[in-house]
Amino acid sequence: MLATLTLHLHIPLCSSLKDKRGRIKPLISRLHREFNVSVAEMDLQDKWQETVITCAMVNSDGVTLRQSLQSVAKWVEANWEDGQIINEKIEMV
Repeated sequence: MLATLTLHLHIPLCSSLKDKRGRIKPLISRLHREFNVSVAEMDLQDKWQETVITCAMVNSDGVTLRQSLQSVAKWVEANWEDGQIINEKIEMV
């Protein structure tokens, strides 16, 4: 089973795309390292203060997948100081 977590993020203090990348890249690396998920910036690459990142996991147990991705979202909300979550969505395939 495959599950994805899509996070629409607002980064209020960004003043350029370079600044945005400097804030998003460490987040993506940390999520990959801490939660063993695949992570990529998926949309709004040309906007300075918004982005959409998606985390993906594969496991045979859907409950474990959902709990793991909920933990990722909670971690971002609690620990990522550069912005906030506008919207989050978990999809199971």
